[in-house]
Amino acid sequence: MDIIGTAAARVDGVAKVTGQAEYASDITVPGMLCGKILRSPHPHARILSIDTGAAEGIPGVRCVLTREDFRDRNPWFSGRIQDHPIVALERALFAGQPVAAVAADHEAAAEDALRAVAVEYEPLPAVVGIEEAVAGGAPRIHESAPGNICFSDRLEKGDVAAGFAEADTVVEDTFTFPMVYHYAMEPHVAIAKVDAEGVTVWSSCAHPFGVQLELAHIFDLPLSAVRVIIPYVGGAYGSKSGAKIEPLAVALAQKCGRPVRVAQNVSEAMMTVRRHSALCRVRTGARRDGTLVAKQAEVFLNTGAFAELGPVVTSRTLTRILGPYRIPHIRVESHCVYTNTVSAASFRSIGGPQTAWANESQMDILADRLGMDPLEFRLKNLLHRGEELKPGGKPLDADLREGLGQVTRRIGWDGPVAASGAGRGLAFGVTDPGAPLASTSTVHALSDGSVVLHIGTSEIGQGSRTVMSQIVAEELRVPLDQVRVRPPDTAYTPYDRSTGSSRSTTVMGKATQLAAADAREQILELAMEHFEAPREAVELADGEARAAGQSVSYGELIRRHFAMQGGEIVGCGYAHSGMATAPANPLFWEIGIGAVELDVDRDTGEVRLQRYIMAADVGKALNPLQCEGQDEGAAMMGIGHALMESIEYGDGQILNPNLVDYRVPGFENLPATFESILVENGDGPGPYGAKGMGEGGIIPVAPAVANAVFRCTGARVKDLPLTPEKIWRAMRNNDEGQA
Repeated sequence: MDIIGTAAARVDGVAKVTGQAEYASDITVPGMLCGKILRSPHPHARILSIDTGAAEGIPGVRCVLTREDFRDRNPWFSGRIQDHPIVALERALFAGQPVAAVAADHEAAAEDALRAVAVEYEPLPAVVGIEEAVAGGAPRIHESAPGNICFSDRLEKGDVAAGFAEADTVVEDTFTFPMVYHYAMEPHVAIAKVDAEGVTVWSSCAHPFGVQLELAHIFDLPLSAVRVIIPYVGGAYGSKSGAKIEPLAVALAQKCGRPVRVAQNVSEAMMTVRRHSALCRVRTGARRDGTLVAKQAEVFLNTGAFAELGPVVTSRTLTRILGPYRIPHIRVESHCVYTNTVSAASFRSIGGPQTAWANESQMDILADRLGMDPLEFRLKNLLHRGEELKPGGKPLDADLREGLGQVTRRIGWDGPVAASGAGRGLAFGVTDPGAPLASTSTVHALSDGSVVLHIGTSEIGQGSRTVMSQIVAEELRVPLDQVRVRPPDTAYTPYDRSTGSSRSTTVMGKATQLAAADAREQILELAMEHFEAPREAVELADGEARAAGQSVSYGELIRRHFAMQGGEIVGCGYAHSGMATAPANPLFWEIGIGAVELDVDRDTGEVRLQRYIMAADVGKALNPLQCEGQDEGAAMMGIGHALMESIEYGDGQILNPNLVDYRVPGFENLPATFESILVENGDGPGPYGAKGMGEGGIIPVAPAVANAVFRCTGARVKDLPLTPEKIWRAMRNNDEGQA
């Protein structure tokens, strides 16, 4: 079979474009009530009282959930630090935090009930930005976090003071990165049912087994009593990693004794999760020949009112701010900061865009100071395959020069300014995805020759069902249309750690390959017995076993094995720590490289992207078209980060909680030339030498664009997004400074 490496059509494509694909919001459960959330209007306030009497008296209202329902049971969920209550307890910590929830027969009654709940607040001082949150005397958001620092981490190598003493040139800059909304097309949806069997949840989440574990912990249940079912998911990008609204839906269903659906709109989703905003102070030193000698950085991440995944993101920034460069002396400190804003969590390449924005911008600043071409400067300092990037971690497993060379050749790089006067910019994105090794797969070859794959990977739009079907078809030697992938259901699906960290194709793909190979071996044994032939005389192809000019279908072999009573062959595959070579942290390095050519309207500051070329080191592209789509989608998201996206706060409130005021890129923002290059060396730990991808492509866009803006205007902007106004003001200040 040669299905691997081909642009096989998506197995879910027809269902999705015809509207047949079922999402969580399409599901109806008998007796289901409508759940709605009452949110705090204050960024920080003490809750003095909650009166639900009037709301409970409204016809059709079945129950109202408040803090009183958690006086004698666990109210906490979320992440490494259990600081996030299902509803606000003594204080509301951000504008939009759930304070109460209602369940009613229909939406109108639920909305009436929200308006009838009387909450008395005592407003308290609030902090929104990083600098005000860590300033002396700032109001403390959590008593356990002095200075509003919920977690800190550091990385040190060599002697930084000695390194800077060696430097001929030192640059020091501060960069800021805003809060960004995920904008998954499907906002969060959860349906919960509680009965004698336990808890059943239908959810739009990406991590069914993670949500199962959290719900079991919150409601003091065995895992076997918690069932999480995931239909198709309309995008996630990290916004649906772990429990978000599921605990509240379960608590409502438990109190009402009826199934409850909670479906958020875009504004509510923006009040549920976002990307970490960041402040990065970076100091870098180099010799006059361009050799990097020292880097010192301090990173502050705004994690919002609750830690969520903040500590993990904080630790990831330590290596991601270094870039893929050889630096002998390093000191990086990173801090996770509480503020009175919506919580931040996972978002495509956690900590990557924020830190590369600072590092890759400063690499160009330093190159300019040294009078060097930014390409030449990077080539001089790039790590080689096998060199150490992360102290004590896996050596670099990619040829960075190969990818950079392909990108710069394609864009026609002969300097940072094109003959037309357009500016050019380069940037790297190198990430160490978590990719935890814990995935199980089962492949079921049925008595009619069809095949069913059970995996816990959620189809969130990334094409996992297609690529996993390709792996099964390749290993079992069956046509692709004979393979079916069942949606995750923790009651029946084998365990998978998560859908994220660029791990699905690599880790679950390996488990699926092993499961399919196991099933193939069992079918081969049946064929050898059927033909009374040795292994080398039997060929498997197109769903048949062949030997000595004869053939028999897989289905016939299976039926005969089970005495014509039906039956199935089950293959099992496990991807665990044994598949990694030490050191396994990270399992692989994910590489993204970007180069841009653009011009700027000097009257308005508007950026016009002419060309954007990107490259991803994928090891092996199992489905090249899907790989290109992943990388181009990531780059398009990066264009949004670079040019327009920012959640804006005023007086503790989100000022743009909708898709009119919060802008995302459209077709008009596409570069005229937009190309993706796949670097394939077959050197990944996944099936057929694959590595994960989909995150690296978002990282280099913003710094590459800013570097190109500088080259064609002389204006250096250090605060994202690069809006026309910011660029116009920077050009004006630059012109005035030269006058």
